[in-house]
This record gives sequence, structure tokens and C-alpha cells, in this order.
Amino acid sequence: MIKEKYLDRLIVKPGKTLSLTDFNTGWAQSEALREAGKNAVKQRAAELLEENRAALAEAQELLWADKRYSILVILQGMDTAGKDGTIKHVMSGVNPQGCQVMSFGIPTKYELDHTFLWRFWKHMPRRGEIGIFNRSYYEDVLVPKVHPVILEGQHLPPGYGSDAFWEARYEDIRAFERHHHQNGTIILKFFLNISKKEQKERLLSRLKTEKKHWKFSLSDLTERQYWNHYQAAYEEAMFQTSHGDAPWHVIPADYKWVARTLVADIIVRAISRLDLRYPETSVERMKEIEKARIQLESE
Repeated sequence: MIKEKYLDRLIVKPGKTLSLTDFNTGWAQSEALREAGKNAVKQRAAELLEENRAALAEAQELLWADKRYSILVILQGMDTAGKDGTIKHVMSGVNPQGCQVMSFGIPTKYELDHTFLWRFWKHMPRRGEIGIFNRSYYEDVLVPKVHPVILEGQHLPPGYGSDAFWEARYEDIRAFERHHHQNGTIILKFFLNISKKEQKERLLSRLKTEKKHWKFSLSDLTERQYWNHYQAAYEEAMFQTSHGDAPWHVIPADYKWVARTLVADIIVRAISRLDLRYPETSVERMKEIEKARIQLESE
């Protein structure tokens, strides 16, 4: 596993203001890694990712058998930050029966007739499951903050868009997460921190590579013009909602292999901290098992 001191640097400390410019988006997160060299670090990252994928598959089975906890992984980030690829590579060894991935886009008219958390609440993972939100309820304190006009069409009571309105939404999110944490859901929140320069390269790659054209949308360029606004909205959201029960992790994402390795390691660590165990077999159940064994062996 990755050394704890490296992972600790990625956590947004509760109650502490932050600037995303203070977080390195590259592969060399320390002097020791820089001295080791990119190729050596990349090779070790590949080994760690494989180890953690195997550990995650085993941990998921125990999580499912234990049935007392669930895991919610939240992935947020600017366009092209690598959310889809992270899900694909980190969760590749997980049993699909015990894992669900939800991608949230623009809310429907029916969803807007409910509170902003309603559509997320109903997709929270059941006990024993791993749930992944590709974008999440945090979109509701990000996109409308950058584009306040969105709130006008959401049938909200008077006062929407004010400082008090946003404070209430942050508190709703904190309360939502506290409630689920107290009832056994471990919430792991990741912001895939990509640089503006790297985003440009990835967007250009989509434009220059025919098989990637389907990934490109003109809205990607439109939203890129609001880069600083989104960075400020993320900083405020993480400051307001990084708490002991569900801290934010700012993951360096300019190199996809770095982001995937870190996310996998943090998920495995979180599950390993739980007091998971297989259900105890009662005396009566043992008798049934022994009877079944004898029956099969006598065929």
C-alpha cells in the first residue's frame, strides 16, 4: 500500500480553507518520488493498482457477506478529469452484483419537483454494496453557482441564490452524509484534480482522434471558459463539506495512472478499517451442512 503520509497530504482538512493551486496535479508528489524517477514510480503504481484490485475484489465479497456496511464512492472533477476511466480500471475486478455505478446528468422535470437530494437518496448503495456516483449531489452546489440562471427554472422558494441559500445547501449535504455514515455507509469523496493545460491536451486529443469524437461536446469548450469560477466553487464546496465522517481527497489527475492507483488504495484502506466478518454458522446450520456433505459424498 501507499505510505499513509502521502495520502494524508491529499485530504482536505475539516474547517481549513483551501486553494486548489496548492495541490500538485502531477506524478511527483514528493522529493523522494522525484528522485526515484517517473518510470520507476509508474511501474510501482501499476503494481500497487493490481494488488489493490485483487484486494478490493476480496474485500467486496466480505463486505457483501457481512451486510452491515456499504461504501459510496463519489467522483467529481472538471471535464476530461478521468472519472469514467477511474471507475473502469479501479473496479474491474469487482463482482457487478455487489456494485452499482450511477451517472447523474441534468435533472429531469420530475426530479426538479422534489428536493435536490431526492434523486441521489434513492440510489444510495444497500448494505453490503459498493456504490459509485459519477458526479453527484455536489453538482447542485457547483453548476448553479457558476450559472445562477439555472436556479430560475427549478421552482424554488424565494431567496434562492443568496448566501443563506448556499449555506443551507451545504448544511443539507453535511446532514445527508452524517445520516448515512451513522447508518453504516462509508462515504469516500474524490476530486480528480486536473490542470487546465492537461484538460486542453485531452480535449485536443478528442478532436484529433476519430474514435474519440463521440466524447467531445461543444459544451466542453463553453464550460472551459468558466474554469476559474468552477475552481472557486469546488474550493468552497470542499471547505464546507469536508468533515471527519466524509473528508474530501484531492487526487492529482494529470497522469491517469496516478489517479487510479491513489483512488484504489484509499478505497481498499477504508474497507480494511471496518470490522468485517463472515456470518457465524449456528450449530443447527452446521448439522445441515454436514448432512448435505455426507449426502453428496455418498452419491
